[in-house]
Amino acid sequence: MVVAFVAAVLAAPTPAGAHPFGAPQTVAIAADRDRPEVVHVRWQVGGLDDLTLLGVALGLLPQDRVMLDGAVFFEDTDAATVGPSDRFAAYLLKQITVASGGRPCTGSVEPPVDLARTGASIDYTCPAPVGTATVGVRMLTDLNPAYQTLATGPGGERAVYGSGEFSHDWILGDAPATGGTNLGRSATVQIGAVVGGGLLVAIAVLLLSRRLRPRRAVS
Repeated sequence: MVVAFVAAVLAAPTPAGAHPFGAPQTVAIAADRDRPEVVHVRWQVGGLDDLTLLGVALGLLPQDRVMLDGAVFFEDTDAATVGPSDRFAAYLLKQITVASGGRPCTGSVEPPVDLARTGASIDYTCPAPVGTATVGVRMLTDLNPAYQTLATGPGGERAVYGSGEFSHDWILGDAPATGGTNLGRSATVQIGAVVGGGLLVAIAVLLLSRRLRPRRAVS
């Protein structure tokens, strides 16, 4: 599924209104070294036009920033307008959820320092120390259901949210914890890792098929 998604991202056309097929958004999930009941989540937008589109949807930016043909025009001030907004914080907590042991965790959004470059961080406090966290991500899917999100977690685990798969269980109890800094990974790095894995599989299949191919007798 991951390789198929990456192929779609790299090969899909990108007309003005096809924002879900641009650079993918990302989330990073991590435990806390000092507070075992806390789960850190960092969200990073894929394309800056997506940030503008979200700002318009939340009523924080004027409607005329989106053209009739779907084209969206990002301005440098957009991130500064969206980031500190209570509406944006509420949207994050609605679209990204964390539960542990079947019980929901309470999220607290940190005011973004630079939303466009470093994204937004959320700390989720759970009722008890977290062994496995169920993290749900539906960011931007209310704007277009085709949006997907690349996710990374402890131990290099990866997942793709979208296309009906909006929940994933992350094992945090035995994973190296973090203080909550430097959680994000660029989409380029994640795509490279996933594509690299796909290429290794393809090469292995090719070599195996050559080895199994019958050899012609030499006359």
